[in-house]
Amino acid sequence: QVQLQETGGGLVEAGGSLRLSCATSEYTYSTNYMTWFRQAPGKEREGVASIYTAGPMSFYDDSVKGRFTISQDEARETLYLQMNSLKPEDTAMYYCAADKRYGANWDDASAYTYWGQGTQVTVSS
Repeated sequence: QVQLQETGGGLVEAGGSLRLSCATSEYTYSTNYMTWFRQAPGKEREGVASIYTAGPMSFYDDSVKGRFTISQDEARETLYLQMNSLKPEDTAMYYCAADKRYGANWDDASAYTYWGQGTQVTVSS
């Protein structure tokens, strides 16, 4: 059964750091792209960062470039999101997603088949 499980969220002051993890089953990690999305109350789900699991390519939303880093472990079983210099506007539920539809943009939430249940990140000012 396909499973994605996010951990690592919490409450942090502005300027602080958090590292999110997404544990995956071997099946899901054989997919093409793994991506972090976030959704704040009253807003649409937006792509944060994505990684091509079989190669070195990664993608970031402009709002997090230079502050967030997406990575995977050597076994390709866990996806990470290192978040530094956090801002109050980073407050959201963060989700990992897998198996992007071929040809879709990396930040198109509708293009992903598998989703975790999310982990809450709250940044206080």
